[in-house]
Amino acid sequence: MIDWIAFLLVAAAALLSACIVVSLYALGLRMLSTAGKAPNVTPAEFTDAITIVTPTEAAAEAKRIKKAAKRNPLTPLQKRLALIVAYVCFVLCGAVVLFGIYLIVPALHQ
Repeated sequence: MIDWIAFLLVAAAALLSACIVVSLYALGLRMLSTAGKAPNVTPAEFTDAITIVTPTEAAAEAKRIKKAAKRNPLTPLQKRLALIVAYVCFVLCGAVVLFGIYLIVPALHQ
């Protein structure tokens, strides 16, 4: 017989933890860009890629990010605080993922 209450409890916990991880990661990215360290990832070159970013376009994007960082109205202290909050969010996100792995793998908590 299926214990539906336990099933719903696990489903709710999974949904809540997924929302927490996504929210922490999004907040971390937002704080990272607020601190003036916007992630600029150049795409890998694949032969079957739908969109290929040329080196000129990548350089233009990097220049745009630098220009936006200069216009940032925050003080250096506020930027440093935003960077610290971003790193804390990423660490908490990783901690939630590791705790989920700890709960799933029975050999870790016997």
